[in-house]
Amino acid sequence: MVLSVNKPKLDNLAGDIWKSAERLRGKFKAYEYQAVILPIIIIRRLECVLNKWRIDKGIEVLARRPKLTDQELAELVKKLEISNAPFFNKTDWTLSKVFQDDQMLLEENFRAYINGFSQNVDDIIEHFNYRATIRTVVKNNRLAPILSQYKELELGPDKISPLEMGYIYEELLRRFSEQSGEEAGEHFTPREVIRLMVELLDIPIPEKHISIYDPACGTGGMLSVAKEHLLDRAATPEEKAKVEKYVTVHGQELSHTNYAICQADLLIKNDQQAKVFLGNSLIPHNKDSKEPGDQLPETEFRFDFMLSNPPFGVTWGGKDGYEDEARKLVKTRYQAGMPRVNDGALLFLQTMLAKMKEPAKGASRISIIFNGSPLSNGDCGSGESEIRRWILQNDWLDAIVMLPDQLFYNTGISTYIWMLRNDKPAAHQGRVMLIDGRQQFEKEPKSFGNKRNRMTDTHREWIKERYCNGWNQDYADDHVKIFQYEDFAYHKVNVVFWQFDVHDQPAVLSEPYEKAFTAANLKKEMQYYDSELTFLIRIKLEEGEKAVTLVLTPMDNIAKKFKELMDDKPEILAIEWTHRHYLKDDEYIPYGEDIEVFLKSEIGKPIIRWQDSPQLGYEILPNKYFYKYKPPTPARDLLATFWKLEKEAEKMLEGLV
Repeated sequence: MVLSVNKPKLDNLAGDIWKSAERLRGKFKAYEYQAVILPIIIIRRLECVLNKWRIDKGIEVLARRPKLTDQELAELVKKLEISNAPFFNKTDWTLSKVFQDDQMLLEENFRAYINGFSQNVDDIIEHFNYRATIRTVVKNNRLAPILSQYKELELGPDKISPLEMGYIYEELLRRFSEQSGEEAGEHFTPREVIRLMVELLDIPIPEKHISIYDPACGTGGMLSVAKEHLLDRAATPEEKAKVEKYVTVHGQELSHTNYAICQADLLIKNDQQAKVFLGNSLIPHNKDSKEPGDQLPETEFRFDFMLSNPPFGVTWGGKDGYEDEARKLVKTRYQAGMPRVNDGALLFLQTMLAKMKEPAKGASRISIIFNGSPLSNGDCGSGESEIRRWILQNDWLDAIVMLPDQLFYNTGISTYIWMLRNDKPAAHQGRVMLIDGRQQFEKEPKSFGNKRNRMTDTHREWIKERYCNGWNQDYADDHVKIFQYEDFAYHKVNVVFWQFDVHDQPAVLSEPYEKAFTAANLKKEMQYYDSELTFLIRIKLEEGEKAVTLVLTPMDNIAKKFKELMDDKPEILAIEWTHRHYLKDDEYIPYGEDIEVFLKSEIGKPIIRWQDSPQLGYEILPNKYFYKYKPPTPARDLLATFWKLEKEAEKMLEGLV
């Protein structure tokens, strides 16, 4: 499988298709463009596949029966198409014939053509809701221009490879999402990144059944590249046959549009070993529900290899989410914890971990792309931290690869590949490798949206070599660091210390008491300060007011003293209290540090009390581990640069006079 693509050709093709979308302006809203354009592209691509199948089959039949007339040959090929082709169309229509026929019957003939497809293509058309869209297209007098645009466009796999078509789909989807103002929750994965993930998974040429799974498969890029990579590695026809026979791909996708594109791609490849479902893989499936759930549940399905690029920062809870349904799995799949409701990335990882095969039954490996949030979001004891703790303590996390930025079409943010497995070799056990691959890229000759960088074979090989060999004791590379899982743990310690005044002495503070003046509140104040408290209370009298002082100590019966003060139910005008100036703060202390020694060295003030959190927090900070200090430019050099620029500016101004 060739990973390089002809970018100018794809740019031109995407640009031409986009121009046809822009012709819809004024007749359609921006968010409706893709509903009009994507289905006709797929229909034309399917038509190109069928046309080639018909030509090839006609040549094959005519070689055996050379005396057939053109009419007889056409009729026989049509029968063979309906009975033997991966998909078919019962009619004799094509987009070109529909356009060239009676324009008064344009809609009728086009619908007849659409309705003539086999059930597997009809399902794709239905997921686009295309029949309803046709009505709007006709109403806005746009059917003829659209058919004219696409009726002869060369979109067959022999002209545009699946890899190239993937780029076209994703570039168009990127533009559609930008035009409709959608938030960039979906980030289509560059094929070179998928290839790197597949290579790191080290999927073998199979001798028995191998299953590959993606819980957020989008347009199917991960699954397609995984299988194509194996076919590319197969050295003999026998090995290629084993890949076709033994490798099955499985996926699920929430978006109807992406699902339809994925199904069309699989249909064009005639991959009968692929099983992709429409629905939300993060919730249980209920056949009676309007929203389909996980149709590959771990109670029935486990997979050998899993890879995914789940949406970044997508809300799964709240009124617009599916929190109630997801929480039905809180005692099973999500037993480690639930992340914050505005980022479901770690739900996808837990879903994949739940579908691992037990080591005794073959084990599983996982490769998943995240942004920085799953590495460190969430405080100690939060859902995210608990999920990381669960993963690390089970020793599933094998490595994290830091990728270059600006690799993706819809975002330029930093991304990371997490590698996980439940069959770690002895050299990996209890350890996690971090690889800094941020410089492993070259510039794209021409950017695709936010995608300005790309990874070549050399860059991927650089990362793979470190992942494979970096575990060796004598391996030395500044871009590879190996940690024990406890290195990512920390204590969250709540500490109360006595603040100092301007004379560098323990401070005492007098300030208005603005809380409700009750015995319960006074008891809380004493529990916190555990030292003398003085309250100066101004009380209203008939003839004026007076000040009353209430002094409390840790030995006092606070309820009794308060009752004595308030027995006459005085009207309180104001209260000022005097207490030690304590501050409360949280300190995050690396696991293994002596907490008391750390607090004394870091705070440097009298520590009144401290309390560790009941469990350790866990976070992974790759940028911190690979940080290299760069001293600032000396002031002398900055001044020299400034004066040089000043002189250049003066010369430029002289030329203007």
